[in-house]
Amino acid sequence: MSTEPSTPPQVTSADVARAAGVSRATVSFVLNDTPGARVSEATRTRVLAVAKELGYVPHAAARSLRAGRSDLVVVPVSVSAIGRLFSEWVDEVETALGRRGYTVVLHGDRTSDPVAAAQVWAQLRPAAVITVNDSRMTAEAAKVLERAGVRAVVAGAAAPVEGVFTFVGDQSEIGAAAVGHLVERGRSRIGVVMPAERGLSAFAQPRLVGAQRAADEHGVTITPLPMRYTDDAASALALLCRELELDGVFGYNDEYAALLSAAFGDHGVAVPQDIAVVGADDLVLGQVVRPRLTSIRFHLPSADLLAEAVDRLVHDGTAPDLPRVWFEVVARQSS
Repeated sequence: MSTEPSTPPQVTSADVARAAGVSRATVSFVLNDTPGARVSEATRTRVLAVAKELGYVPHAAARSLRAGRSDLVVVPVSVSAIGRLFSEWVDEVETALGRRGYTVVLHGDRTSDPVAAAQVWAQLRPAAVITVNDSRMTAEAAKVLERAGVRAVVAGAAAPVEGVFTFVGDQSEIGAAAVGHLVERGRSRIGVVMPAERGLSAFAQPRLVGAQRAADEHGVTITPLPMRYTDDAASALALLCRELELDGVFGYNDEYAALLSAAFGDHGVAVPQDIAVVGADDLVLGQVVRPRLTSIRFHLPSADLLAEAVDRLVHDGTAPDLPRVWFEVVARQSS
């Protein structure tokens, strides 16, 4: 007759207090680093050592109840959509918020309706919600979060959102900058790569809008170019670009642009002599490939500035405005 393995008992703060010979209040003061608590350094060291030895893990929900607020910061994000540039920036933001006592949760829910999405985020009762170029962060969504007690509602968006602490960064400016640069280099028949991967349209569509705006201003033509991030798709698109007699391509970002640039080389299309190529994000990848890739560099608010703004919003309800996101062309050999 078999028996199911027993679940080991959960280590609690009471266990730590008992083993360290102190009160549970003292354990709480030490583990939560409570400001103003009178705990000697020797006692603090002993409590931390016992907690580590026992494998004690603080209970986030209970800690939030004691503190009267959550320390969670929800960042709704699709990993496939943000790319390397934004993933590195989000990682820096997570580190900066961690230094201020917050726990960042990347939330992959794909609910499309803004109010329904906000209700999903609010279920975690976070202290803050931060979105980047997410059309679901609307005034209505912000009201849902406010009613749920979310203290800081922050968004990176093309324009200020009512009820949201917004740092402005218009993705259409990237497409406009890329096309403007290609026009300066004498190109007039320009393709714009539109990634087929799910989740990327939130970035690709406004970049196409900006590219078209710049094309209209300069009297050149724009051709949207759907493309999957595969060798075969890049190869097929390289042939299509040659058939369409395009002389410039904005590749959405550096990864798609580099893949397409390599495909041009495979088919005897010279970059930039036959077709100039521009990417975006200014990744190291763009300097590794040959020819080196012209790109659009982002200047985002620093992670520390954003984390400080979130902390101020949580505690004070207000924070200084963050600098606007801006973009610049970094010209290299591909254009």
